[in-house]
Amino acid sequence: MNLSKSAQRVQDAIIAAGCKFSVVELPGSTRTADESAITIGCELGQIVKSLIFKGKESGKPILVLVSGKNRVKEKRIAQCLGEKLSKADADFTRAVTGFAIGGIPPLGHLEPPITFIDEDLLEYETVWAAAGTPHAVFSLPPYKLLELTSGQVITVK
Repeated sequence: MNLSKSAQRVQDAIIAAGCKFSVVELPGSTRTADESAITIGCELGQIVKSLIFKGKESGKPILVLVSGKNRVKEKRIAQCLGEKLSKADADFTRAVTGFAIGGIPPLGHLEPPITFIDEDLLEYETVWAAAGTPHAVFSLPPYKLLELTSGQVITVK
């Protein structure tokens, strides 16, 4: 099965990282955590929301991988980061990740972000992450998120 260009970039990044996870493109939307859980048929908490922020002083990209059931307290992320956050707009997000909002994967970004991982994702055997488009996803054990992103596990809520 041929993947779209963005989904193939994610598949290539997975392979380059030495993993065998497979990107799949689904007929239903995976743009939001709720849509993803319905389309995939899993619990909302198993969805990995990839949120991009920008360091207010440094301008560095910050990736927060959050369980679909949680909302991020930006102040908590800022405390862990040591600087305040600003919202990343669509242009910044595409420039640093190479992907559009709604399909941001946890890996394969143009500029490697500082990454934080919601500890609640570790409760699950399998989680589902976006793979470059609003219809592409891949599943993996949550501990692999740490290896693939060098992320720091934190409490986000």
